[in-house]
Amino acid sequence: MAEFEKKPLTIRLCGPRGFCAGVDRAIQIVVLALKKYGAPVYVRHEIVHNRYVVEGLQERGAVFIEELHEIPDEHKDAPVVFSAHGVPKSVPADARERNLFYLDATCPLVSKVHKQAMRHQRLGRHVLLIGHAGHPEVIGTMGQLAEGDVSLIETVEEAQNFTPPADAELGYVTQTTLSVEDTAGIIRALEDRFGEKLHAPAAESICYATTNRQDAVKAAAPGADLFLVVGAPNSSNSRRLVEVAERAGAARALLVQRASEIPWDEVGDISVLGLSAGASAPEIIVDEIIASFKERFDVKVELAITAEENETFPVMRAIRDVELTRADMAFVNGSR
Repeated sequence: MAEFEKKPLTIRLCGPRGFCAGVDRAIQIVVLALKKYGAPVYVRHEIVHNRYVVEGLQERGAVFIEELHEIPDEHKDAPVVFSAHGVPKSVPADARERNLFYLDATCPLVSKVHKQAMRHQRLGRHVLLIGHAGHPEVIGTMGQLAEGDVSLIETVEEAQNFTPPADAELGYVTQTTLSVEDTAGIIRALEDRFGEKLHAPAAESICYATTNRQDAVKAAAPGADLFLVVGAPNSSNSRRLVEVAERAGAARALLVQRASEIPWDEVGDISVLGLSAGASAPEIIVDEIIASFKERFDVKVELAITAEENETFPVMRAIRDVELTRADMAFVNGSR
């Protein structure tokens, strides 16, 4: 074959993909705070799990910290933003004690889970949180309740072996970014064991964006020789998309943060590529990856769209009076 001849490749591009409304809002809060108050603006934990976004905000003047005590005394008047994943109640309490001005960028759908957990507790139920140990969202949700009032369940096996407090009514909630199928299996195991003693949350805990992105991957994965998910290794929803792609029929699925991470020497002879992005991955990286494949293949892009998303979450009143430029908005929505 002549060197200039490229083999045909169909890219099945999932929709929805990439930024969700909660991520968009969180990034917007940091950008608005920087424009209104100036640099530095401190951000506790990564605002969202994406290196490109974090580095872009650092270039604008955001400073990322893990704990509030890291803010130097000379910057005590600077705003501090809490990440989209949510924080334990102790964090805003600590901020108030230190006289810090904070903006809480917790995703409203994560806040909804917090309220559901607290509702279970108010009704006298021991709370079961289905999620992954150590994830910031799980730490934040468990931190809404007193120690001992909530138990973490990660697997079906743990659901089958969990010993609740004697005679306790139980109420469950879930992390918002879990595998829909895995979570359903854990809930079935709990229902089989505890029956009417187990109470569901008032509304679905897994968020719409997680469900929609998993549904699109399920539609695109069958018959794919390779499936790429754009996302960070510490992004729960992105890692779940890799698992969903493999279960749904992709021969192989990989998580990559940039086109530079694609193992081209291992891609091999492929004719169908699935492509999606986790809820914290900007669209500009999806474009970058498609461009990289176009350099190597004769690419045809097919859309695998399973839902339309129109959700928006407003920012807090304190920064609504700030106007963003077109360049600001391009960064916020992930297109540059």
